Amino acid sequence: MTLLARDEADVVGAHLEFHLNAGVDMVVAMDNRSEDGTSQILESYARAGHVQLLREESDTFDQSTWVTQMSRLAATDLAADWVLHSDADEFWWPRGGDLKEVLAATPPRYGVLRAPIRHFFLSADGGKDSFAERMVVRARPTAPVNQPENPLRPNTHIVHRADRGAVVTAGNHALRGTALVPLPGWHPIEVLHFPLRSLEQARRKYENWVRVRAGREYPDAFEASRRGDLDGFVRSKLLDPEVRARGLAEGSLVEDTRLRDALRTLADPDKDGLTFPHSPPAEEAAYAAEIAVLAEADAVRLQRRLDEVEARIAALEGGLAAQARRSLARVLQR
Repeated sequence: MTLLARDEADVVGAHLEFHLNAGVDMVVAMDNRSEDGTSQILESYARAGHVQLLREESDTFDQSTWVTQMSRLAATDLAADWVLHSDADEFWWPRGGDLKEVLAATPPRYGVLRAPIRHFFLSADGGKDSFAERMVVRARPTAPVNQPENPLRPNTHIVHRADRGAVVTAGNHALRGTALVPLPGWHPIEVLHFPLRSLEQARRKYENWVRVRAGREYPDAFEASRRGDLDGFVRSKLLDPEVRARGLAEGSLVEDTRLRDALRTLADPDKDGLTFPHSPPAEEAAYAAEIAVLAEADAVRLQRRLDEVEARIAALEGGLAAQARRSLARVLQR
């Protein structure tokens, strides 16, 4: 696993414990200018032999370059079979076996799988309760969202066989420069995503994005910061109790306690460890329906790209036509 982290002390320990007990053999972690104790947590796992730790002091957030560097190190120095690319707020949940088992089932001809992302909502701070205890409600996509800036749009991360030449794109959504063949239609791993875990952490995250990306991402947070209302913006991300009740009743939200229960198991010395049993038929049917939405979202994205290409071609053709008219006018004048 590659792990890019910055100021994630509230979650990175749970992240490492979960994945090292879910089938990950080694974590290649890059610490990008952390100041909250993340560095010390990563160093402790490095001393135990579970993490190969890199440092990146740049403030540019060049995610594609940094993750690609870690991916190639995994392929060359560590002789990895499979590589998955994670942020500290993401937990890769295998369906019906641990990560090794589900990846070993992949036919040899195929080398790239897509893992759907499940977005969990920020709930009111619960005193000393961990984020996993409080955040047990996630979105259940029921329709494709044609909004590239919408963080809840149906999307995926990739997991792939190790390839020393592959380039991981920004966001860990795709792979370039590789001959690995994607396997469509099979999604044996989900990514449980907990981006905002407390009001304090959310504010710090948005402050970093506003400073580093200057409005190129999260433009609404950038505008709120410019108005001096970043606190109000962060509070607007809390899941309202009435919205929660209505969403659960109508099916747009779903209660999902898998990570909470897994972390409880890891903390209990009387438990044997994590297990990932097959889901009952009703849950499998719901999962299939969500995967169908993901396919529809892919079609929407493809149509949007086609529209953009057609618009560029039309603009180019219009420019050539105008140039030809001007040239003809000059000839006629002469």
